[in-house]
Order: sequence, then structure tokens, then C-alpha cells
Amino acid sequence: MSSSTSVDVLQSAKSATADLVKSFIAGGFGGVAAVLVGHPFDLTKTRLQTAAPGTYTGAADVVKKALARDGALGLYRGVVPPLIGVTPIFAISFWGYDVGKRLVFAATPNRTSDTLSIPELAAAGFFSAIPQTLVAAPVERAKVLLQASHRQGGSEAKYKGVFDVFRVLYREGGVRSIFRGSFATLMRDGPGSAAYFAAYEVAKKALTPEGQSPSQLNLGAIIVAGGTAGVAMWSIAIPPDVVKSRLQSAPTGTYSGFMDCVRKTIAADGVGALWKGFGPAMARAFPANAATFLGVEASRKLLDSFF
Repeated sequence: MSSSTSVDVLQSAKSATADLVKSFIAGGFGGVAAVLVGHPFDLTKTRLQTAAPGTYTGAADVVKKALARDGALGLYRGVVPPLIGVTPIFAISFWGYDVGKRLVFAATPNRTSDTLSIPELAAAGFFSAIPQTLVAAPVERAKVLLQASHRQGGSEAKYKGVFDVFRVLYREGGVRSIFRGSFATLMRDGPGSAAYFAAYEVAKKALTPEGQSPSQLNLGAIIVAGGTAGVAMWSIAIPPDVVKSRLQSAPTGTYSGFMDCVRKTIAADGVGALWKGFGPAMARAFPANAATFLGVEASRKLLDSFF
């Protein structure tokens, strides 16, 4: 190998590493934006999914009772776990998506196009959920328990905060208890992320004026594309999300696993129970994910100007 070729390979490797680092950092910024915008919707969804039948009449009733009990801050109960975990979760997600795209290219060396097809984008998106689950599952477990623990009727919250949740879970069931619901998390985020990233790329392409690059899109178009991605994800993610929330909030021994939770949920509350929280999730989907991609794209441009 000539010295010039060696330099080219080294520079290419450095560029690829820099791109992955940028994706990781940008994903973290996007995640923080998503939590700040979307947490009240997420809390409403989780309480609808985990409360006993008859506790709430609907999403508006959840919000009304949360405000009456705790004021405006009540809508941000359980926000600490996602804020603590959101940087690595979203950072890993966007990093994993870039890795997934590179794996697709590596698996198709004789391809004739540098543009990934929709199924290939979806495959890269699904891949991103695999490493993401390692962080997302325990964070989701703590968040759900904090959101669901503050019941009506004057009872005190069971947990004092996120670290107390992990302390109690470890004492009661060890690491396995902390990671309960990991499979359900992957069942939600795998297909959801496939739809998420593919929809974003398709929307960006559709919104790009002829003769321009998607990288030149204005903030308004980014907001529309990001919101569309969120709607695409949550349109298919609610049933596994209901199962995940119930698995993660139920007392130990209530369910033996994912399918047992599905069976018992349908037997007790009907098939419609698998769609509980659909309204708040969809109401959250557009603004929260518009904020996510706005944060990602803005921070990526900022990083590009420095590196």
C-alpha cells in the first residue's frame, strides 16, 4: 500500500469516527429537548396505562387530578430518570442509527446507489434500538414507577426519587428487577425506531426543494419531518408500550413475561387495553420529536462548525 493510500485510509477512518461522535452528541441534545417538551404527555400516557379501571375518565382527567394534587410540577413527576438517561439513550440511538447505516453499506458492497432504500433505512433504525435498550430499559423502569406510584386518595409516593427507585429495586430483586421489561422495551423500540428513522428520511426528501440537498432544509421543514417521524413511531409502538408499562409497574410475580402480560391484559380489560394512552402518546409524538430532530440538526450544524 502506498503512503498516499495509507493517509487516505487514515483520514477516512478519522472522518468516520468524527461523524459517529457528532451523532452521539447531537442525539443527546435532541433527547433533552424531547423530554422537556414531551414529559407531561408521557406522564399522562403512563398513568392511563397503569391505573386501575375507573381511576381516570380520560387524558384530561389525568391532567386535572395531577394539577390539583401537585400543581404544574406534578406534570413533570418522574422527569429525572429520563433527563438522567436521555443523553445516553438518544445519543446511543442516533449513534446506533449511523452504525446501522454503515453496516448496511458494508453488507452490500456491490450496490449501485449511495442512497439507502426505505427498507435499508428501517433496518438501520431497528439496529439502533438494540444498544439503546441497555440504557433505556432501567431508565424506563424507574420513570414508570415514579409516574405510577403517586396514586389518588392521599397516599404518599412510594419512592423519594430516581436513586431511591434503583436502591429499592436492587434490594428487592437485584439487577434483574432493575432491568425488568427489557424485552418489551426492545419490542417497542425496534419496530418503532425502524419507522421513526425511515419516516424522517422520507419526509426530509419530500420536503426538499428540487435541486437542493436535504441538509439545506430550513428549521420549519425539520420540525415537520421530525414531528412526522414521531407520529410514525407511536402509531405502531403503543401496544408494546402498554405491555412494557404494566410489566415495569406491576408487583413482582404479577406477570411471568411479555406474552403472559399480553394475555392477562386482554383477559382482564379487552383488546382495547393495548391501546390505552394512544391519545396522549400521539399528542406528544409530533411536538416532542419535532423538538428532538430540531435539537439534533441544530447541534450537528454547530458541531460541524467546530470540527
